[in-house]
Amino acid sequence: MPSKHSLKKLPWWLLATVVLGALLGWNIIADQSYQDITRTLSKGLLTTIGVTLCAFILASLLGLAVAMAGFSKWRLVREISRFYIEILRGIPVLVLLFYIAFVGAPELIKLWNWALQKPIEWGWLDKARTRDFTLLWRAILALAISYSAFIAEVFRAGIQEVGKGQIEAAQALGLSGWQRFRLIIWPQALRKILPPLGNDFVALIKDSSLVSVLGVQDITQLGKVYSSSTFQFFETYNVVAFMYLTLTLSLSLLIRAFEKYLRRHEHHR
Repeated sequence: MPSKHSLKKLPWWLLATVVLGALLGWNIIADQSYQDITRTLSKGLLTTIGVTLCAFILASLLGLAVAMAGFSKWRLVREISRFYIEILRGIPVLVLLFYIAFVGAPELIKLWNWALQKPIEWGWLDKARTRDFTLLWRAILALAISYSAFIAEVFRAGIQEVGKGQIEAAQALGLSGWQRFRLIIWPQALRKILPPLGNDFVALIKDSSLVSVLGVQDITQLGKVYSSSTFQFFETYNVVAFMYLTLTLSLSLLIRAFEKYLRRHEHHR
């Protein structure tokens, strides 16, 4: 029988979530209409996961580059990095999604075609058309650009946590800038930035639903189409919410477990 102490430590929010998830899961198993909805929306599950993973990887690489630019010895580079971060953090993701899809992508295609007109041997490369840049990849690019500004701040904060004394000592030993980053700065910063990076990943899963406004066949878009054709709005959006909650809560619990592991690891060092 559980003690009073264990009951106090019990996360009631998690228990309530499990009960709610069990009820929805039972409906999915027992109700034929819920089964049909789940079968239809499952086709968009891979799209949602794929969009999130691709956007997060691109955002992390771009965010790291922007964060490192913020530590440049040239002021112009630092100012450009700060400008990039502040501007993009002030633009809503949905607005940026429309801007990249209908303004940025066509302009990028024009720039590509202009470059191919130059007297340079491009080999197999050929001119592109706007429709060659699919709405799926426009959505991924927009999410990556938007989140790169937030992830850049995560990287910047993690790098600044590394003591200046260690960096100066490494410099005194004759290590190059790349060696200092690879051997001293990055290993220590990585432990600090992984938890907030995980939180950004969870947020990106939720914001990936915005790609449905471009007609990308993710969970939300398929739910919108299905509910409009069957008028089963209540059941359909229950399943949509259940799928997103399953993804986000599972990842959140993994992040919490990883944070505890890092704290135990640092405590025993």
